[in-house]
Amino acid sequence: MCKIHALSVPRAKAPFEKTTIERRELRPDDVLIDIKYCGICHSDIHNAYDEWGGGMFPMVPGHEMAGVVTAVGPKVTKFAVGDRVGVGCFVDSCGECEYCLRGEEQFCTKGVVLSYNSLDYDGNPTYGGYSQKIVVKEDFVVRIPDALDLDVASPLLCAGITTYSPLKKWSAGPGKKVAIVGMGGLGHLAVQFAHAMGAEVTVLSQSLNKKDEARSLGADHYFATSDPATFSALASRFDLILNTVSANLDMDAYLSMLRVDGTLVNVGAPSQPDKYNVFSLIMHRRSIAGSLVGGIRETQEMLDFSAQHGIAPKIEIIRADQVDEAYERVLRSDVRYRFVIDMATL
Repeated sequence: MCKIHALSVPRAKAPFEKTTIERRELRPDDVLIDIKYCGICHSDIHNAYDEWGGGMFPMVPGHEMAGVVTAVGPKVTKFAVGDRVGVGCFVDSCGECEYCLRGEEQFCTKGVVLSYNSLDYDGNPTYGGYSQKIVVKEDFVVRIPDALDLDVASPLLCAGITTYSPLKKWSAGPGKKVAIVGMGGLGHLAVQFAHAMGAEVTVLSQSLNKKDEARSLGADHYFATSDPATFSALASRFDLILNTVSANLDMDAYLSMLRVDGTLVNVGAPSQPDKYNVFSLIMHRRSIAGSLVGGIRETQEMLDFSAQHGIAPKIEIIRADQVDEAYERVLRSDVRYRFVIDMATL
């Protein structure tokens, strides 16, 4: 076992503490990664505060890891020492079920092993990227293109694939009108992806204070949802609405903006259930859907697409001793648009 430094929370909503965790010795198909940067995802906060239940404490959050390979097992063929790599939301799956075989490990029927707050198949708790190093099976490691700096690549490993996957699944592209709800950590990436895919992109945000930034990232239109006139002006307009916010919305109002056969896809996860009137769906054959990140192959595809199209999150780099403050700022929406921890400061 290898002992390394990490940041952990001993219990729900407790301040972070510097601690030591153990990583397993390299197995034949394992890769040892020095984590250079780890992004802060809103789901880290949900888990550290145990808002979704099932929190395993002490907890080391983090599933947006970017770093460099420092050692490989004897059967590793995809990576070598010195490679620039990333690890996202999960670190193992059965590899045998229909979903794993088609590259959608996130839906593994045995149960995907999450990067943290999870148990591996030996029953050991997993610890995430707020740490110096991680040991991962090579099949769950992705290559970071040279065109992407490691700090910028970090949030793509969750926020990037979380928005890229549904936009691709629901065919955002030329001739499609796509609305992005929320101009935050997920939304500002969704705007870039939808624009690069060729869709006509509209941002729906509470206020107009991010309008210029949204336009600079590729949005064609921008509307404030605090203005009731927005919903009547945009009635039956969109083929796809991607909801990136973690707050409960007036779902009927947002569904009213979909065309016949339009779909509202949720990637934000509020702590309380949403409500809607079924007639909001029936009368125009509309749909509500959800999307959960993407598999390893699609994550690699997303990274390559980002490098090709110059897509990158806007980040604020912080020290390891600023994570508690960063969580508070995320909850106040006081970040544009993703915090990334410099793990050299741990």
